[in-house]
Amino acid sequence: MDPLDRTFRHLLQVIQARYPAYLSQPFEVAELYQNIMPYRHHRRELGLETNQDYEMVLLQLLAGARDYFVVSDEMRQRLSQELAQPNPDPGAFREFSTAQIALSPSAVRRFQDGGVADAEPALAGAAVAAASEAPPRAASSRSSSSLPSASAHRSSSSATTAPMAAAQPTPRRAAASSVSSAPRAAASPVVARPTQTIVPQAGEQCRYCNGALPAGRRITFCPHCGQNLTVINCLACGTELEIGWKFCTTCGRPAGST
Repeated sequence: MDPLDRTFRHLLQVIQARYPAYLSQPFEVAELYQNIMPYRHHRRELGLETNQDYEMVLLQLLAGARDYFVVSDEMRQRLSQELAQPNPDPGAFREFSTAQIALSPSAVRRFQDGGVADAEPALAGAAVAAASEAPPRAASSRSSSSLPSASAHRSSSSATTAPMAAAQPTPRRAAASSVSSAPRAAASPVVARPTQTIVPQAGEQCRYCNGALPAGRRITFCPHCGQNLTVINCLACGTELEIGWKFCTTCGRPAGST
């Protein structure tokens, strides 16, 4: 399982646990990277070393890679052109922060039915765009554990119990088989995101839409555009920073520095 598969699988687990309406309803691109699956809260589960790797994976998925998302033709064409550049901008998808996307129903069914076998987690390098070539060991595990369908596996499991017991599979093969035979196992625990708030001062405006903010009230989102006001982005690398942080946690630049 490469970074694209692993990211979509974890996203599906988060949505099933916390945002079940999004299994069948569209949502904004900004909702994906700001609230549903921000990098700083999910980096360990995603297995991505840097925020840039995370953004590159989102760029590929939102460009229509493997049809995991239902996206507009305009977004697909623009982001595909960006990926074709020698040095693509990983954060180009932010141009479509208010665009509507949805999970592909066929992709959701495929993951829920165990159509994508698990493999040993591997950290994605900076060249995550080329990660579609899975490591030989992961490919071997996937080929040895994949079957035409989950229903075919269930129908043949009783007939092959004795040969499989005699073969004494290695721990890695056994783990891969358990993923295929039990695709609906409980999702891994999702780290709850702490609720952050700010208290706007009189006359303070939203930095996204310039709308007047309610003075003296604790808020998290702008009442006019719905943007999360408790985080900002590093102007140097794009990492999301919380209000009050003085330095970027990824590149070390002072917050607000170019």
